[in-house]
Amino acid sequence: MEQIQQIRCGNVNCFLLTEGDTGILVDTGRTAHRGTILAACKPYRISLIVLTHGHVDHAQNAAFLSQVLHCPVAMAEEDVDLLPENLAQPLRSHGLFGKLLLSVSLRSMERDLIEPFTPAVFLKDGDSLQDYGLHATILSLPGHTKGSIGVDAGEAGVIVGDALMNFLSPTVSLLYHDEQSLLRSAQRLSALGARRVYFGHGKPATNRPWV
Repeated sequence: MEQIQQIRCGNVNCFLLTEGDTGILVDTGRTAHRGTILAACKPYRISLIVLTHGHVDHAQNAAFLSQVLHCPVAMAEEDVDLLPENLAQPLRSHGLFGKLLLSVSLRSMERDLIEPFTPAVFLKDGDSLQDYGLHATILSLPGHTKGSIGVDAGEAGVIVGDALMNFLSPTVSLLYHDEQSLLRSAQRLSALGARRVYFGHGKPATNRPWV
């Protein structure tokens, strides 16, 4: 049975989805946390790196880890424009904390770069990861970015990237490119029913009505 292991990388989470000695790495964190991620990956044969979206805090190590772990990088094609320019899809927010988070995020996106790479696999809604050794399915979760995706691993839980967040409390993402799309994605996650939800930011929580 698949298992989800959270790798804490500062205020960002990466995840290992594993079955036996086979693993898929979901998101790659920032350069400062390369050692932490490599140590977590060491016991497994990593067959694929999946990026939930193209923001620097989730994708900065993709090129490096792909080379070291000898595996391809996969993401949604709709987010490729973010790799060379994280501001290509404008973000908005609401509320005091949301606006503070947006300000911090924009400063990082202006300053920090993603080492260039070309995704080898483009993922879309409903794609199975069975060819990479795991029984899991890709969920399209647009709103935070155009190409935000999640990974549904059934009873093991669902990895949602930044479609949902858990900074102060579990909630719909405080940052969005398209708010209406984000709300529809949150409703889709609610409809999955009883699952453990693994956020790109914050501790896991139980699935619930998000909107």
